[in-house]
Order: sequence, then C-alpha cells, then structure tokens
Amino acid sequence: MGEEPMTAVTTGAQPGTENTLLRTIDWRGAFWIASGVPALVLISIGGMGATAGKVAFLVWFISVLMGFCQAFSYAEIAGLFHNKSGGAAIYGAAAWLRYSKLIAPLSVWCNWFAWTPVLSLGCAIAAGYILNALAPIPTFGLESAEVQAWLKDAANTAAIAGKTAEEAATLAAAALSEAATPWIRSFKVFQFSFLGLANIEVGATFFIGAILMLVTFAIQHRGVLGTARVQKYIGLLVLIPMTIVGVVPFFNGGVNYDNFSPIVPPTGDWSNPGWTYVLGALFIAAWSTYAFETAVCYTREFKNPATDTFKAIFWAGVVSVALYTLVAASFQGYLGIEGMTAPSIVDGTGVATAMGQMVGGGNVYITHLLEMMMILALVLAIMMAMAGSSRTLYQGSVDGWLPKYLSHVNEHGAPTRAMWTDLVFNLGLLTFAASDATAYFFILAISNVGYIIFIFLNLQATWIHRIDSPNIPRPYRAPTLLIGFNAILGFVNLVFMGAGAKVWGNPNVLFYGLGFAALIIPVFLFRHYVQDKGQFPAEMLTELNLKGQDLGERKAGMLPYLTLVLAAIVVLTSHYYFQLPPA
Repeated sequence: MGEEPMTAVTTGAQPGTENTLLRTIDWRGAFWIASGVPALVLISIGGMGATAGKVAFLVWFISVLMGFCQAFSYAEIAGLFHNKSGGAAIYGAAAWLRYSKLIAPLSVWCNWFAWTPVLSLGCAIAAGYILNALAPIPTFGLESAEVQAWLKDAANTAAIAGKTAEEAATLAAAALSEAATPWIRSFKVFQFSFLGLANIEVGATFFIGAILMLVTFAIQHRGVLGTARVQKYIGLLVLIPMTIVGVVPFFNGGVNYDNFSPIVPPTGDWSNPGWTYVLGALFIAAWSTYAFETAVCYTREFKNPATDTFKAIFWAGVVSVALYTLVAASFQGYLGIEGMTAPSIVDGTGVATAMGQMVGGGNVYITHLLEMMMILALVLAIMMAMAGSSRTLYQGSVDGWLPKYLSHVNEHGAPTRAMWTDLVFNLGLLTFAASDATAYFFILAISNVGYIIFIFLNLQATWIHRIDSPNIPRPYRAPTLLIGFNAILGFVNLVFMGAGAKVWGNPNVLFYGLGFAALIIPVFLFRHYVQDKGQFPAEMLTELNLKGQDLGERKAGMLPYLTLVLAAIVVLTSHYYFQLPPA
C-alpha cells in the first residue's frame, strides 16, 4: 500500500488534555460506527425507483463504485493529520487554506450540513415504524363483514348513491379505516406551510423522533468507545439481515429479470429529459453510497492512526459496495418499478413489509423481525450521523473555522456542545421531515448540494496536498493515476448536481443549497475576525510542518483557482442544458 513509517501514538488521556478527544478505538471501532451506511440504501430506494426507472439498479452500482474509488483519496489525506478528527472535510480544508480563507471553511460547513440531516430524516422514518407497531391503521377488505354492514346502513345511502358496487365498497373501507384510526395518528400540536416550500408539522412523529434523538445523544455522551461498542451489536443485527435480503430472492425465484430491462429512464428513451432523470438519480444516490467516508472522521481517536485510517475506510467501502449492489438489485428484481414507487416504499415505512415478502413469503413473524431490523438500521444511521457530524463541528472549531463554543468535550472525550448543536438543528428539521415524503426529499436534495461541494473540494485537495506538501510522511499513498481519476470524478459529481438537483421536488433546489452553503461566510468571519482577531490557532497546521500564521508557499500557483472557475462553468452549464420534460 506504499506505507511510510509513522510513530505510533500513545493511547488514552494525557496529562492536561481534559478537553481533547481520546485515543480509545482501532479501525474496527470506526468500521462499526460507519456500518450504518449500507442501511441508507433503504431510506431512498423508493425515490430512486421513481426517478431512475429501470436504470435504478445500475445507478446504485455506478454510484457506490465511484464512492469506493474516491475513498482512496480521502485515505491518503487523512493519514497526513493523525491529530485531527472530523473527516475528509477537515483534511481537505487545510489544502485550500493557502489559496482562500473562505473556500477552506466551505468544505467543513458543506460536509456538516450534508451529514447532519441524517438524524432528522432517519428519526422521522423510525418514528413511522414505531407508530405502525404501536398504533396501526386498521384496514378492511372489500368483502369483510364490517364493510357489508356499512353498506347496508341507511345513514350511508346518500354517500354511495350512483356508485358501482366496487366503488361503494372501496368508499366504505376507507371510511371505516378513518373512523377506527387511533387518535395518536392524527394528533398534531400545529401544522402550517413554510413559504410554500414544505409543510411544518409537530405531532406524534415529531415527538417520537425527538425521543430517539435524545436516546442517541445519551449513548454518545459516553464517548466514542461506548458508541462503537453499541454500534457493533446493532450493526450485526442489521448487516446480516440486509445480506439475506440481498441474496435470498435470487435463489428462491423471487427475482423477475424482466424488471431489469429495457434499461431506459422513466421517459422511455435516452433523450435530454431522460438523462436529466438519471443524473438526478446519481446525484441523490451519492448522499448514501459515498457516505462510508465517515470512517475517517475518527483519526484523532484511533490508537494507531497510521494503520487504522486506511483499514477503516477500505473495509467500510467493501461492505458498502457489496450491500448496495445486492440490495438494490434484489428490490428491483422482486418489486419491479411499480412496486418500488408505491407510496409506502417511497416514504420508507413499507420497506420492512416488502423485505418480509422477499425472504419470508409474507410470514408475519419474519415481517415483524424485519420491521425491528429496519428500526435498528435507522438507529444505526442516526448514531453514525451524530458521531461524525459532531466531530466535524468540533474540529472545525478547534481549527478556527466555526464558533469557539463547539470545541468543548466532556470527561469521556465526547464533543457534547457540537452534539447539542446537531440535536437542536435537527429538531427543527424534524418538523419538516415528519410532514410528508416531499419535504423529506426536499431536505435531502438541499443537503446533498452541500455534500457534492464537499466531495469536489476534497478530491481536488488531494493533489493540492501532493504539490504543496510533497515531503510530509503519508502512511498510505494512493496511486497517482487514481488521484487524477478521482479529481475528474469531482467534476462528474458536479454534473450530477448541476443537472440533477432540480429533479427532487423543486426546480430551485440547486440555488437553495448554494445559498445554505454561503451561510458559512458570516459564521467564519465572526469566528476569525471577531473571536480570533484575524489569527488562526497556532497548532492548526502542525502536521504540515507549519506553525503560527505561516500558511506555506502556494506551490500549485493558479491551478486551484482555475479549478474553481471550471467547476462553476460545469455546474451552470449542466443546470441549464439538462431539463425536465414539460409539465
């Protein structure tokens, strides 16, 4: 792997380090924390089917392979900073700092607001499963005794006048279901439309989701070692059933291979609108399939970062490639596009029932077990998101990008103020996510604009580090050709974003995302010029042999600036060239 020697780092707390993260885990701990990534395929598999059509399985495969290739770039730059946490965004920001004080914190900010919504989105779906288990909505067959009694009731004669027998029975079943629905399903403190973009709702789903967030916070309050231990057992309970779901349908005759062809978008052809849908699918898939890069968030907490960093991201990537490919193909092969676009699959609440049919023929006990697995999968993703995003906030504060209060950690080495910030922000997002699937994908698309910006900046940061810091020891050195290939993939991702963001519920999603990304400007200016009086923390770049305010020589010259100009051209050209079909 082209390893170079690096001095092992002493584990545990050191004298006078009460306010630092602790070196308590190895690569296996980070692997188990990142094991929530494959579960993300279950969150957006329905929306993917609706957007990509029969191309969906191929989109998942291409996307996760791209994520795997990109991981080698992150592994290299993570090895440069064995005393930093927070993931690739932090390591990439150090490369951009020499060239722009504003671009560097943009990487950190975009990574955070891409990751943090996993808390609210995951909690919203998990709350839906819990509600279905505790207060299910009753259903009535068209031939059931209750429906027949309703039809014979003289009080309902006017309601069914002029309708066919089937229409009348359907109306009766709906009326009975509504009347028998538990009150908690319709309980709302308030509900209103937010600027016509999405609904805000505070009801049962919100409160259950909030409780799940607080439970996650309580577990992570004990530090990364405790989190990794919990994640290990939850991960096994999730990854094993997901593997079964991905494999069994291919052997029990459940897969219909006609569901994979013809390989065309929902438009039925590869026209401009067809390509727009597919690029939109690749755009949203990246939010899930690239996410195992979170394994390098814990470099500062590894016992031996020189070897643990690469192992963590490599094995997290291997598992993700296998499960994304298998699960996406088995779902599409079994359900077909019509089944994948059913409302309960799109909003996530019917995924467990579908899995029960795929592997257990609809057996009620297997379905209930898979419903429990789905809740655990979502908890796994929620814990992973809070662990990673809070460390990005923490290290962003330590390095001088974000407000100082975020750099606090407790006696267990947990960045609690960053965790509270995540929690409060996501309680606000939960009011959107709890309303409907449209709001869910709207939030997801905006956050993914930030994620693609972060991905682009960090794939370029790898070659910038190579030019500016060629002699700094690298525990893992990726092949140079792969670094160049990944830099090109950064531009490919920008095409996905420019062309595909508009697919997800609002034609202006791209610009909403760019607007949210720009919020880092006042945040950084406040920290740097008000709190720090224009000075960066002296130890920020010590791993690059730079101290104080010395940011080093700009050996890459104009290349980083030309890269940014080309990036803007790619995004805008893609946005205006690729268009959805006329309404």
